[in-house]
Amino acid sequence: MRLLSPEQINAKLKTIKTFAFDVDGVFTDGTMMLMPNGELLRSMSTRDGYALQYAIKKGYKVVIITGGASEWVQKRFEHLGVKDIFGSVRDKLSVFKDYAMDYQLNREETLFMGDDLPDYAVMKHVGLAVCPKNAATEILDIAHYISPFEGGKGCVREIIEKTLRTQNNWHIDEQIKSI
Repeated sequence: MRLLSPEQINAKLKTIKTFAFDVDGVFTDGTMMLMPNGELLRSMSTRDGYALQYAIKKGYKVVIITGGASEWVQKRFEHLGVKDIFGSVRDKLSVFKDYAMDYQLNREETLFMGDDLPDYAVMKHVGLAVCPKNAATEILDIAHYISPFEGGKGCVREIIEKTLRTQNNWHIDEQIKSI
């Protein structure tokens, strides 16, 4: 295991400027319903969405890199303010490296949350590798931090809030005023 101590996690969280996420198994619980028209339905946590849009408003970069291809998933993230969404990706590491080069990102300032084998290479590459508690064994084995929440059940909110609180950027009074 590559799990870091709470002190090491806090030190890394203080440097994070970019959040990168997989979708299925992270924003969703991995369960999909196949509709008669062939569309796949997924369920996402509104609390995860709230934290995501708040991080964007606070100036953090957010990128979605997923193997899935869904017009509705894309629209959901666009609605939350995500501008960089890569779907139907087979080689997530190449996409992430290109994105990092385009934005001149420092590897140590990036966090990636994934849950399954297609996320493995990216997680080995970023400054902070994070996963939900119900991730695949191989992902649990390389994660620096394992959220106490499952995919689709608040793990995204938890890591964004933890990061912003560590950086003193989670301001409740500011959030209440915007409601």
